[in-house]
Amino acid sequence: MSSTPTYALPSRFLGVARTERSAAYCVAGAPFDIGTSFRSGARFGPDAIRQASRMLVDGDHPTRWLDPATLELADIGNFALALGDIPRSLAALEAQAADIAHLITLGGDHSITLALLRALGRRIGPLALVHFDAHVDAWPDTFGNPYGHASVFYHAIEEGLVEPRRTVQVGIRSPVPKSVYDWVLGKGVTIVAAETVHETGAASTAAAIRRVIGDAPAYLSFDIDALDPAFAPGTGTPEVGGLASWQVQGILRRLQGVRFRGMDVVEVAPPYDVSGITALAAATIAWEYLALVA
Repeated sequence: MSSTPTYALPSRFLGVARTERSAAYCVAGAPFDIGTSFRSGARFGPDAIRQASRMLVDGDHPTRWLDPATLELADIGNFALALGDIPRSLAALEAQAADIAHLITLGGDHSITLALLRALGRRIGPLALVHFDAHVDAWPDTFGNPYGHASVFYHAIEEGLVEPRRTVQVGIRSPVPKSVYDWVLGKGVTIVAAETVHETGAASTAAAIRRVIGDAPAYLSFDIDALDPAFAPGTGTPEVGGLASWQVQGILRRLQGVRFRGMDVVEVAPPYDVSGITALAAATIAWEYLALVA
């Protein structure tokens, strides 16, 4: 536990002092939201998540019995992006992420995941994918734009960045054209609907994820709208009927041993949440991930 009060810690993730990119684990922000299809504001997510993370530094993780803040962890700041230009921003993000050993990215809208998968997948090959979301995000385009937060996994599959048969999407429940849903299933992706999680529980969901992922190197992408708006109101496309924060913790804590090589938590839009619980949920998910992979 730090001797500094949590509210006075530096405005870096978990208040860490390190900032060098050579650390074993690097946290970076991607303040980007021009790929959104409804409410903007996720550009403010990274800083809000960092601020909220200061709640998590006053002890050890209660099941792993380690403090993620004491890992070889650095907060390397925010990635530089091209204002108003999605393709150029994705290219810039890919280039900046390419040489980081293990990256935890704070979004930003879900468009950024395509660049992160390009950077990691081109270094180690096609990845298994654990994707928490209310939406399948596999539309061929986002309202006519080939790149956006609704089409990230369409491109990731088409570009061979992820293995569809080792991809699982958890928490899905939004309206979706049947053609898009069928395309996802036809590629071999496993969909675990939010209702299924509610009915079967965290342990069963985690077991299903582990069966799909196997021993392949994997990536975790967590859209905060996987949570019900009661737990995460500050997001661009809220959908009722979602997961509770305790369910997500229960699932993640049961994924020990999965070979995760990186993760992101995205779509935190602080302007729609006056209490900060959305940012706290996102910070906790990244904290749980660090405890899981440490």
